[in-house]
Amino acid sequence: MAKFEEGLRYSESHEYIRVEGEYGYIGISDYAQHALGNVVYVDMPEVDDEVTAGEEFGAVESVKAASDLISPVSGTVVEVNEALEDTPELLNEDAFANWIIKVQLSDPSELDNLMDAKTYATFCEE
Repeated sequence: MAKFEEGLRYSESHEYIRVEGEYGYIGISDYAQHALGNVVYVDMPEVDDEVTAGEEFGAVESVKAASDLISPVSGTVVEVNEALEDTPELLNEDAFANWIIKVQLSDPSELDNLMDAKTYATFCEE
């Protein structure tokens, strides 16, 4: 059973963002990691790369499939989760604790286009 963490914003492509000030931590939802199965590789952008809301910024590969990562917001990558380079299965252990990239938000109003946990849970059930 997938978990839906309150206080996060979710996209229809199953990424979440946890906002702290002008920064956002982006990862895949628990629902997404369940659907993917055992994650074997995470393709991440470089620090200082620009990401754009609705556009691909990387990919997650599992034993079952590869899935593009779609940024829920626009901004500049300020950090990548290097632990995922050696241990991508951390996404299966706890998708919410193991974010993929940290971005500096360029347009915080984009967060208004994302779902809260309750809306996202309903979206996943449909």
